Amino acid sequence: KHQHFSAGNATMTKTRNEEKPTMTSQLSTFSHSFSSTSSSLHHFTAPKPLTLLPTYSFMRFPPTRTLRPMMSHFAGNTKARLRGVVFDMDGTLTVPVIDFPAMYKAVLGEERYLSIKARSPSGIDILHHIETWSPSEQQRAYEVIADYERQGLDRLQIMPGAEELCGFLDSKKIRRGLITRNVKSAVDMFHLRFGLTFSPALSREFRPYKPDPAPLLHICSTWGVQPSEVIMIGDSLKDDVACGKQAGAYACLLDETGRYGSPDFADFVYKPDFEVSSLTEVQSLLEIHFDLRP
Repeated sequence: KHQHFSAGNATMTKTRNEEKPTMTSQLSTFSHSFSSTSSSLHHFTAPKPLTLLPTYSFMRFPPTRTLRPMMSHFAGNTKARLRGVVFDMDGTLTVPVIDFPAMYKAVLGEERYLSIKARSPSGIDILHHIETWSPSEQQRAYEVIADYERQGLDRLQIMPGAEELCGFLDSKKIRRGLITRNVKSAVDMFHLRFGLTFSPALSREFRPYKPDPAPLLHICSTWGVQPSEVIMIGDSLKDDVACGKQAGAYACLLDETGRYGSPDFADFVYKPDFEVSSLTEVQSLLEIHFDLRP
């Protein structure tokens, strides 16, 4: 995904080695926390002493690896209304094919790469680093990125389950949008090659890009819906989930390999409302937890 590696007019696709460029969900922190809020109620009846009622916790919801929703959104049998779904592109709608660690090393140099990685084991935001460089250094870096991204486009593949999920959303008349840190030419290529259209589809030319919530808020405004009626789906905790939660939307993390189970991400401030290991799990997740009305 163009998580932390996009620039200029280069195009980039993401790998399973997610040291992605973090631009990346910003569509608000999206600020729902995952931990269910439990409450303890106190009941007092004179002359009896204070009595604590039992504390209730919510069970995990199917499908497998779906995270617990917040009580404020899923209390009782009430389903939240969902009117739109916004996707990340690289590594979410498309199969990750770029070797990001190799690209980072090519741009940063071995020594600088290892130094930055040691300070930020959860991922490198390459775009952020490049923006602080001199114009000549930036040009060289963008040329390297462009070369890697061109190679990625040559091997572009649709993510399993993506077409079926889009067909399901179309049948329910649920809007589909896209936010990527990749360039517009890569988005155009994706639309053309796979015959799927997302609107709005915002690339890194839209500033500020993920993880700022601005792209997601722009899509919500264009659709005329509230962020709380939208879910952001992506494979980056630092870009997609952060963008979504900061915007005030729901967030679903696609973690195919289980990499986010690492202690490196345990203290990350933004947590997803749901987690899946495949896009094939998303349809049932939406049907179980949401009132799907356009």
